[in-house]
Amino acid sequence: MKMVNLKINGQDISVPEGYTILDAAREVGINIPTLCYLKDLNQIGACRMCLVEVKGAKALQAACVYPVAEGIEVFTNTEKVRKARRATLELILSNHEKKCLTCIRSRNCELQTLADELGVDGLRYEGENIQHEIDNSSTSLVRDNNKCVLCRRCIAACDNQDISVISAVNRGFATEVRAAFEQPMSDVACVYCGQCIVACPVGALYEKTSIPQVMEAIYNTEKHVVVQTAPAVRAALGEEFGLPIGTPVTGKMVAALRRLGFDKVFDTDTAADLTIMEEGTEFIERFTKQERLPIITSCSPGWVKFCEHYYPEFTDNLSTAKSPMEMFGAVIKSYYAEKTGIDKKDIYSVAIMPCTSKKYEASRPELSSSGSLDIDASLTTRELARMIKQAGIDFASLPDEEFDQPFGMATGAGVIFGTTGGVMEAAIRTVYEKLEGKPLDNINITEVRGLEGVKEATLKIAGKDVHIAVAHGTKNARTILEKVKAGEHYDFIEIMACPGGCIHGGGQPIVDSRTKAVTDVKALRAKALYSEDEASAIRKSHENPYIQKLYSEYFGEPCSHKAHELLHTTFKKRSKF
Repeated sequence: MKMVNLKINGQDISVPEGYTILDAAREVGINIPTLCYLKDLNQIGACRMCLVEVKGAKALQAACVYPVAEGIEVFTNTEKVRKARRATLELILSNHEKKCLTCIRSRNCELQTLADELGVDGLRYEGENIQHEIDNSSTSLVRDNNKCVLCRRCIAACDNQDISVISAVNRGFATEVRAAFEQPMSDVACVYCGQCIVACPVGALYEKTSIPQVMEAIYNTEKHVVVQTAPAVRAALGEEFGLPIGTPVTGKMVAALRRLGFDKVFDTDTAADLTIMEEGTEFIERFTKQERLPIITSCSPGWVKFCEHYYPEFTDNLSTAKSPMEMFGAVIKSYYAEKTGIDKKDIYSVAIMPCTSKKYEASRPELSSSGSLDIDASLTTRELARMIKQAGIDFASLPDEEFDQPFGMATGAGVIFGTTGGVMEAAIRTVYEKLEGKPLDNINITEVRGLEGVKEATLKIAGKDVHIAVAHGTKNARTILEKVKAGEHYDFIEIMACPGGCIHGGGQPIVDSRTKAVTDVKALRAKALYSEDEASAIRKSHENPYIQKLYSEYFGEPCSHKAHELLHTTFKKRSKF
């Protein structure tokens, strides 16, 4: 690797060729402020907050896009630089809706942080404040352009997903970010993955909240309120309470949910085991008959919506098995209602998810097998954190508590659903043993682990080659589907809409750009899930005794008629426009 020598603030340093000044400064602990910059996603030098002096240059330069060169001298803290940054920030603030106390991003806002760090305690400019109508038309997310700083990080996130339904429209002072032709978000081919939300540095984008409805149900003594929590939630919730990224907080999360007033706290991982039984059996049937291959996983609603809009010809390849969240919802309002003697009309079913698209999924009419929607409300990890804070619960001091039974027993296979490759690994553990009739020697299927955009492998199962692939992020989904269209053969494909899978879902805690520049957030959260898998007494879905009991008492066998009625669904072919 070729190294480049330069000076920053008089300090001699050597960095790899291809670094920017911003990269080089961070190597030696110098923080240059940024706003539009987001590592590996948005490096456009648009906000001008990262201006620095380069000796010999006539003007200040944007550090996030200025490449290092042999022998250059850079100054990051001169009077000229400080004045320029402060003036730029004041101009950004001049037409920003400054309702910080009531903003959803208060105390986790990069603009607010910059104002504090640069000592902005007053504004010399007052710009024209155009009032934008808030777009809350979708089931999942809200856009408030009154708080937008035109950093374009949301546009980059949408482009990175290869969806590109938003862009900067109009010119000059009238510029804003929105969908083409002034369409509301509900009318475009948005998949509600929420990657725009986790990219946004301010409060211009956030999830449509269901907290008031959930609290109303909890306070209603005639309602039996049941909550389930997805695997990725436990890997990230602690970040909202100051714990290091990747700290698993399963026990504290359960304790907090009980203190919030939920009647039963169940584990979505249990339903993930159920999903494997249905999806795995469906795969075996299709693979044996060599029909409708490749079978493609369907537990990511953002991916399903992407498929319906952009690749409708593949909807027949989707597994008809519902997602774990929706399977659990159906079981709660059927089997659980019958066993407890509670009228399903009196059950209010809540799901805590790392995902904004789950709000959309919960509203789909296809998912009403119990006679009403299987899930009454889906909350994000962030919404759960807000509820805990609003209730005055000291999360860090909570004791670890166990999930309620009978739906608190899950396997390690269920917990790894939350990371890319996890669904495939869980499925292979069960499919292999069902087809081979003997235990799998090594249940860690490392071929599908890791954060590569597309992973492919060929496994030998029951004397036959099984060609598998895993993709995360809809851009990588497009890559793998185009390969299928070009004639490449696969038997089983896992696709997650979000980069990294659910661990980096649109409803997870928002990590600021400075932290993301030096921390692999996805890897740390994934590690938390794999550690729970390793520590599990049972690591294969088909060995879960509660799932075995559920089949013996209620469904009979995987993919039975009753299972299809409650645990399977249909999909739609939708337009892109």
